[in-house]
Amino acid sequence: MSKKQDTFYYDNFISCAEEACRAADLLKTTLEDFHPEQIAGKLQEIHAIEHQADDKKHMLTDRLAKAFITPIDREDILTLSQNIDEITDKIEEVLIRIYINHIQTIRPEALKTLDVVIRCCNETCNLLRELADFRHSKALKEIVIRINTLEEEADQMFINNMYRLHDECKDHPQQIIAWREIYEYLERCADACEHTADTVSSIVMKNS
Repeated sequence: MSKKQDTFYYDNFISCAEEACRAADLLKTTLEDFHPEQIAGKLQEIHAIEHQADDKKHMLTDRLAKAFITPIDREDILTLSQNIDEITDKIEEVLIRIYINHIQTIRPEALKTLDVVIRCCNETCNLLRELADFRHSKALKEIVIRINTLEEEADQMFINNMYRLHDECKDHPQQIIAWREIYEYLERCADACEHTADTVSSIVMKNS
């Protein structure tokens, strides 16, 4: 297989991860300057990003179906592509939950958790930029560790956020239900980044 054909897969991984970062940045700007009446429009914006990510994933699967030789196992290529796509999906789901639950104000804890998610997304992009040269990369292992650490931070924030939510909203069960969903999906965004990092680690182990 030519170097150019090899590059297609790695470039596609990076491009799809960058769409996840775009979605996360849009979510942040939407929540920081929050206007409930604008959320329907913001949903269209974030769905357009998710649709672009899907198109890029489909380009990869189409190429993969026709490929005779691939730079790494085709099953690993497919799994990694799906993992990356899941990040964007989960980010979109956060905004969907804010919309369908008629959220009127954003809790500060959500913004802090989103900052961790954005850092996870950015590190995931960094990780995938290292993947093509994984046999010589000195940074890849450290990036995986940082993503794992950020995911653990998101887990702890979820616990803290839920504790505070039940304490402050004990007389407002609908608020508890609504924000539980939002916090869960924020945490799942970080999970999706970690799943991507774990898949990259597995690919490196199998091909080293």
